[in-house]
Amino acid sequence: MSIVSNSLKRIKPSPTMAVTSKAREMRAAGKNVIGLGAGEPDFDTPDNIKEAAINAIKKGDTKYTAVDGTPALKKAIQAKFSRENDLSYELDQITVGTGGKQVLYNTFMATINKGDEVIIPAPYWVSYPDIILLAGGKPKIVKCEEKDNFKLTPKKLIKSISKKTKWLILNSPSNPTGSAYTKREIEDLSKILLKHKNIYILSDDIYEHIIYDNFNFFTIAQISSLKNRTVTMNGVSKSYSMTGWRIGYAAGPKEIIKGIAKIQSQSTSNPTSISQAAAVEALNGTQHFIKERSNSFRERRDFVVNKLNRINGISCLKPEGAFYVFPNCKKLLGKKTKLKTDKDFVEKLLEKSEVAVVQGSAFGLDGYFRISYATSMENLKIAMERIKFFCESLT
Repeated sequence: MSIVSNSLKRIKPSPTMAVTSKAREMRAAGKNVIGLGAGEPDFDTPDNIKEAAINAIKKGDTKYTAVDGTPALKKAIQAKFSRENDLSYELDQITVGTGGKQVLYNTFMATINKGDEVIIPAPYWVSYPDIILLAGGKPKIVKCEEKDNFKLTPKKLIKSISKKTKWLILNSPSNPTGSAYTKREIEDLSKILLKHKNIYILSDDIYEHIIYDNFNFFTIAQISSLKNRTVTMNGVSKSYSMTGWRIGYAAGPKEIIKGIAKIQSQSTSNPTSISQAAAVEALNGTQHFIKERSNSFRERRDFVVNKLNRINGISCLKPEGAFYVFPNCKKLLGKKTKLKTDKDFVEKLLEKSEVAVVQGSAFGLDGYFRISYATSMENLKIAMERIKFFCESLT
């Protein structure tokens, strides 16, 4: 009999983490690998946020806190939702976890029963299906087409709903595509959800501030009649370059938030006290650097998309947000190249040209690959030349 649980057998390690680990190993072996796999801003955490953490240490704020967040951080989150999203929440409708991933995990562990279905538009963030499986639920993958900018359409949403549907996950801007839903598109989806009153929505807004070309961000909880069925998740990792600080948060119905705290009380307990103090400053302090950094990301996006679309066999949409592109490589797969899958493509790209990207199939859509352009322009210039050379060697 295996010591490993059946739940563990149902899931797989994170493909994005695996690519990053492989690139790190190759660098340690002396290879000049350029990593375009990690979803991590290359900017440093702003100094005012670091100072807040240092001050917290000096003041002795190094003890246990309330399980799901300090009052100071909950108030900062409350103010953020009011200021930026026109959403009003009581403090007992807010929870803080050790990163956005834990908040998502706790949400589904607290609400899913065996057999409950969760609609997940694909391409999706790699952890969504596995978290649902661990919770005992059933991921219902809905493939969204390139012609629809990889977004869920009302028609596909209607077809995916069943009597067992309990949740819908919406991620905008998206990891891995960078596509973002407009207010009109969210309103169109909402018309369907309003007719199905037993469905809850998890809105993953982690890339909210990384948007381009005057795109107007809108989150589904802003539709008042759906607010009491929506858990809105966000965090400080992407917008504030605080991935290693591990602070995510969410707001939603009191019953769900209470359940999330109960799960957390029996797993990690509170998020790190020092990181929480830093997150208070992140949300309450100056926000000027966010636009500056988004402008840098936009320049990189434009460069990468332009270069990719000049490569024979590759095509790439220009996304509205995040720091990813999701190029189509289907024309380079098949008999002519001896590369049968997108996984073959990214493995050979890493082996031959020392550029690390992630296969589209890891995100639920074959024939694509994800590039993170959250790295220097210097690295991107070299990487694009290497990708071009590799693709041309295939034809």
